[in-house]
Amino acid sequence: MHFVVVGHLTRDVVPGGYTLGGTASYAALTAKRLGAEVTVVTRSHPADAQTLALAGIEVINLPSEITTTFHNIYRGHVRIQYLRAVAAPIFASEWPEHLNQADVVLLGPLVQEVDPAIAAKVRGYLGSTPQGWMREWDAKGRVYPVPWYSAGRVTPYVDALILSEADLAPEDRSLPWIIEQVPIVVLTESYEGCVINVNGEHVRIPPRPANEVDPTGAGDVFAAAFLVRLNQGYSPCQAAYFANVTASFSTEGSGFDSIPHFDQVEAYIAEHPFTRP
Repeated sequence: MHFVVVGHLTRDVVPGGYTLGGTASYAALTAKRLGAEVTVVTRSHPADAQTLALAGIEVINLPSEITTTFHNIYRGHVRIQYLRAVAAPIFASEWPEHLNQADVVLLGPLVQEVDPAIAAKVRGYLGSTPQGWMREWDAKGRVYPVPWYSAGRVTPYVDALILSEADLAPEDRSLPWIIEQVPIVVLTESYEGCVINVNGEHVRIPPRPANEVDPTGAGDVFAAAFLVRLNQGYSPCQAAYFANVTASFSTEGSGFDSIPHFDQVEAYIAEHPFTRP
């Protein structure tokens, strides 16, 4: 399976420095640990791109001296984000044409950086975590949700969307319309699992109870695991359960080390099989 992730690698501010973050990192490493061949298309400082390359992931890093940088503050299960630096966008004109035939492509924007026109180029299974098209930031860098204004340029081409309740702006009423436009829409609900919408049918998928340490990147881990499992021929509900389990393991530590390998997830599911409600 060739799995492609598109979006900025990020620096996430932590005491004493920063760690690598972003959908491009968490989703790519998850797909890799689940057995996929992985390519990342990004724009970041070369030193940050090298981190994924050392993990056996192909990185197509577009020129940049800047890496998009976030400062995340958690208050319970609520995340407050500040944007400290922004790299340039990833334009459709820069899209490597040989990736059109990849098995799975995940568009993972964080700061409006992924050109929506890329969606029309993909020939394989196309998934997206649209959170980065659904946020802006103020003069102090405080990130806040906005309606997804470019949705009409993406939804005609997307096979599956994965988003969370926190991605939606309070005034945004577009979710029912999005569900009508896209075959599979998953709404993640943190430790409560997720709700999957498949061609108009809504199914709640139970979580795996976790001893949460750090939830950063869990949504990206979920998205990659979900798309990998779908590509293996499982049903959307089975794939969502697999993704719930994978993401829950990732929250039980900090950074990338807690992202599980395939055997770990399979062992849990063998003992706790999915039963559709």
